[in-house]
Amino acid sequence: MQRQAVAPGGTRYGRLRQPVREFAKFAVVGIAGVFVTNGVYDLLYLHHGVGPVTSASAATLVAMTGTYLGNRYWSFRSRRRTGVAREISIFAVLNGIGLLIQDATVAINYYLLGLGHDKAAVFFALNTGIVLATLFRFWSYRRFVWGRPSSATSGGWPARPRTGRPQEPRSAPLARRKRRRRPLPGA
Repeated sequence: MQRQAVAPGGTRYGRLRQPVREFAKFAVVGIAGVFVTNGVYDLLYLHHGVGPVTSASAATLVAMTGTYLGNRYWSFRSRRRTGVAREISIFAVLNGIGLLIQDATVAINYYLLGLGHDKAAVFFALNTGIVLATLFRFWSYRRFVWGRPSSATSGGWPARPRTGRPQEPRSAPLARRKRRRRPLPGA
């Protein structure tokens, strides 16, 4: 009986290893982005007297630039490049959708529920929005901005099909054909 090689990632841990690593790196980049956003906002709004919306917009653009670079060259570096202009434009659109998700949770809390006076509710709404937007961003960046992992990072194995079943090595159909051509014993 011949033993078949098992593709890396064939176990549950193996399948989750890359997304967990990417998410951990994504979270580090995101936390750095939050610090950049707050620092630039503080500098512009409190120290230079720039308006709050302009300060927030400029801070978001600076942080978005930093998070794009961090995610492209660290978090998702093992993924195929699909073109810088394409990546940046889709990244910006998805980042904007993430910002709308964050703002929606704050707006619901403030306007719909009327809890703008409750600091704990405001903090909870803001952080709920950040968590929801972060999950959306991670999923959407992996899905739409950067391509599938390159075959070099998956140990040279072909990518798994979307059906969830392991893909046979390319030589398998040839081996099956050879087995069928063997004469039956006693024939």
